[in-house]
Amino acid sequence: MGMSYAYGPTNEKESLATLYRALELGVNFWDTADMYADGKNEELISKVLKGYRDKVFLATKFGFRFRNGATGYAGTANVYADASPAWIKKAIDLSLKRLRTDVIDLYYAHRVDPNVPIEETVGAMAELVKAGKVKYLGLSEASAATIRRANEIHPISALQSEYSLLTRDVEGDILKTTRELGISLVAYSPLARGIATNTLNVANLSEDDFRKTQPRYQAEFAENNRQLAEGLASIAKTKNCTPAQLALAWLLSQREDIIPIPGTKKRKYLEENAEAINVDLTEADLSAIQDLLIRFSNTGPRYSESAMKLIDK
Repeated sequence: MGMSYAYGPTNEKESLATLYRALELGVNFWDTADMYADGKNEELISKVLKGYRDKVFLATKFGFRFRNGATGYAGTANVYADASPAWIKKAIDLSLKRLRTDVIDLYYAHRVDPNVPIEETVGAMAELVKAGKVKYLGLSEASAATIRRANEIHPISALQSEYSLLTRDVEGDILKTTRELGISLVAYSPLARGIATNTLNVANLSEDDFRKTQPRYQAEFAENNRQLAEGLASIAKTKNCTPAQLALAWLLSQREDIIPIPGTKKRKYLEENAEAINVDLTEADLSAIQDLLIRFSNTGPRYSESAMKLIDK
């Protein structure tokens, strides 16, 4: 996402170099969405996929649409959810065209549409599997109850939801349900949108960076999270790794059904993130992290109030 919008200035040359470097490193699970810069992110990825489609497990999402020809972020006035069968039929063909491929490996509903029964959404998605346009189906930010209803219509292979040291909403009924049903949990924003890296200074972000509007960077939450990030950095130092690598290693230590998808638009951060697989956390490390999270638990809401209304409950 950050290669095309939401996280400040973009640089296509560096983004493409980062994608090629990902292939060299074996980072082959690429996750995009049709809403990222209104399809431009899919088009960007297609420039690399053209010669390496067989090396990439490709995931994209549908379900967010824009009003009045304007783009925006979830929770803003011009963005709304549409997971209707009619839109799904159009959305898949648009994504296939932009990505210049015949099939999507994993196709997600970006959000649960409150105006469309999940059975209708998944039923339409299942038709795409029958048509050979999609291999596997996924949901994003769905509740345990919705996951169960969806899985009765067609097997759900993955749930993509926010999961990180600062965001643990999925722990409990959602993870219990995905594990019972054999569904992988794809953890987006595993670095808490930069907070966990201990390098983020909101004052230095560009005006079009959507993090400037998020609660965790404001008022008392910002100070809490600054201290939390510093504490995590101290633990990372004892492990001879970066804070980002510590945060990813923590997720990887939860279970093998957790797949973190750290976003970056620069090769140096891609390479740093990839090294997280070499960080082994002991029980003592995990206990120290947990103690820190309890001490600095006032992290704030992960989204604005309007964006949180789009999360399935």
